Amino acid sequence: MQSAIQLTPDQTFNFLLNVAITRPVFLWGAPGIGKSALVRRFADEVGMECVSLLGSQLAPEDLLGIPQIDGQCSRFYPPANIVRQQPFVLFLDELNASSHEIQKAFYSLILEQRIGEYRLPEGTVVIGAGNRAKDAAIVKPMPSALINRMVHVHLRADHRQWLHWAINEAGLHPWVVEYIQLRPDQLWNEPPKHEEPFSTPRSWHMLSDALFSFGEEIPSEMLEALIYGLLSPAHAGSFKGFVKQIRQKHTITAILKGDATWPEDPTDRDVLYFLAQSFRSHLYKELPVDDQSLRSEHKRLAVQAKDCLKTLARISVEIAQSVMSEDENGRKLPAWFLIEVARDLPRLAARAKS
Repeated sequence: MQSAIQLTPDQTFNFLLNVAITRPVFLWGAPGIGKSALVRRFADEVGMECVSLLGSQLAPEDLLGIPQIDGQCSRFYPPANIVRQQPFVLFLDELNASSHEIQKAFYSLILEQRIGEYRLPEGTVVIGAGNRAKDAAIVKPMPSALINRMVHVHLRADHRQWLHWAINEAGLHPWVVEYIQLRPDQLWNEPPKHEEPFSTPRSWHMLSDALFSFGEEIPSEMLEALIYGLLSPAHAGSFKGFVKQIRQKHTITAILKGDATWPEDPTDRDVLYFLAQSFRSHLYKELPVDDQSLRSEHKRLAVQAKDCLKTLARISVEIAQSVMSEDENGRKLPAWFLIEVARDLPRLAARAKS
């Protein structure tokens, strides 16, 4: 299912507070984006127990129960994991990964909050969730009758909200927090079409847990095995350079101030590349798009940046040129700054155009 409207986690949370208490809601989103955590947060907020059923691992009897003889007839007794005396949040995770028989069994559960003769306690909230077909996940088309029984909302990652949670609530590892602050575009990327790890809010959380377990003296070989086992390959290589520059005391702030220099050793090309990309992101964030908005601090940064580009070009023209080119999201540095570079560093500008 596709949607032109996608909500951030905070927007989705507010949506659930207002909608899920009246009608069943289905959350769509890529793997690892935080659907399950959001439902648990909702359950905590409304003060209800959260009971999860994993659709991909259910058999029909797990929902319908097993028939037992009761006098001269048989009755289906519901499974104990959904029988409660008090209202609760019933979370149907991976609902669209379940078989069609299971999906049919969900009909009365979602619409009437009933399984056979058993009714869920009044006030129980039903929320479903699942991945999209384009996510290369195991999904099955949902029947139109089931789709029509729920309100559908699409979830997207938001780096600002994630960082607020990571810093103020979860206490994630400082390397992870600092890296996403520098490269918020790498918090999440589309699942690949082939089998390889890819970056998601969940994988960054897992990386944080493992880094705490290893400690800051984690050997380089272990670090590489860890990050390449959790993140998209390009993001893993960039994070490796980030950790290396931390250990070698190279930072963009220090380089701009003249307190440090670009690493020149050929063995530090991964660090140099990471610093160059961080340099570009820093300029995106700090320089105004319109030269009419220039203030003294912007002009000072522009002068420092041109000096840094000149020094970087002496080490690697290609890496210096990459600072001036579009990033993977199609963003460009402000035109007025590029014109200044073309005027003051014509050799570098000429290479950028070729």
